[in-house]
Amino acid sequence: MRIKTIGFIGLGLIGGSIAKAIKQYHPDIRILAYMRSRDTLEQAVREGTVDQACQAAGAEFSACDLIYLCAPVATNARYLEALKDLLAPSCLLTDVGSTKTDIHEKVRALGLTGRFIGGHPMAGSEKTGYENAKPHLIENAYYMLTPGEDVPEETVKAFTAFTASLKAIPMVVDYRQHDFITACVSHLPHLIASSLVGLVRDLDSQEELMKQIAAGGFKDITRIASSSPEMWEQICLTNSANILKALEHYQGQLEELRQELLKKDAGGIHSFFAAARDYRNSIPDTSSGPLGKVYAFYCDMVDEAGGIATLATILASGGISLRNIGIIHNREFEEAVLRVEFYDEEACQKAAALLRKYRYTIYER
Repeated sequence: MRIKTIGFIGLGLIGGSIAKAIKQYHPDIRILAYMRSRDTLEQAVREGTVDQACQAAGAEFSACDLIYLCAPVATNARYLEALKDLLAPSCLLTDVGSTKTDIHEKVRALGLTGRFIGGHPMAGSEKTGYENAKPHLIENAYYMLTPGEDVPEETVKAFTAFTASLKAIPMVVDYRQHDFITACVSHLPHLIASSLVGLVRDLDSQEELMKQIAAGGFKDITRIASSSPEMWEQICLTNSANILKALEHYQGQLEELRQELLKKDAGGIHSFFAAARDYRNSIPDTSSGPLGKVYAFYCDMVDEAGGIATLATILASGGISLRNIGIIHNREFEEAVLRVEFYDEEACQKAAALLRKYRYTIYER
């Protein structure tokens, strides 16, 4: 599989990040792209991510050896039909959608099963859009690949190797298996996070005391509720059967816990938390998952003028860039009042070591 030209339809967070990674690791590959936002497309050209901005998903894509469909899930299927008669004989199609069954059914209906490999980088952010795209977003992230049934084995191997060259971790699975896995580890958690936010909203007092103190852990576990409603509407509609299966099992677990609380079953309650802790601690931390990893720690901060500025200056002197910094008013730790977030693990570890040299107390999760 020789790749000289790659096309992108859609250039949001995921598409933009993949395009940037390609330019970083394969600078000789030519990238052309189309998306509805002309301003964003022109920005990508100015930055050097895209070599050619296209007016439509049309004939210009016939020069491509590989095309990434990075529009919303339902929209990707429509672009397949538009591209079908324009493709070069050896052009491979892929997508980055969070659900795979719908697009594989469309591929089958169009007779494209020999040239389509579904893709889903298990990485992301609550932030959306090209402006938040980064070449390292998919680094060390599982990248699920779901080949059409007629794709030659050598093509699958070649595309798997290309995906690995972008520093992702490719994993080849059946598309039906993919959709059940993501329903459990990605889609249901988003539903739970959003429902928790709704719970606090609905049960809060007129003074909004819950909202006022809902920082720290609550904001951490509900961070993904800030994701795009349009995207999650499509995900829920295209993977509803698997999400319902996972949701029904989750409701059963909640009912068991409810009964244990009603009976004040200390042993059952303890077992619930112990089993969750043990399994959670057994999950490897060597790669990022579908919910996106946050690189942050908490540190003690003396309540005096210029305290945050001093800390920021120390980090800047060490060449460390901050992603976010904020005061935590409801102290989950005994004295930790400052949460510091970074763009990657290396910066987070370097910052923690540097601040400890200055006798800051750091709490890492």
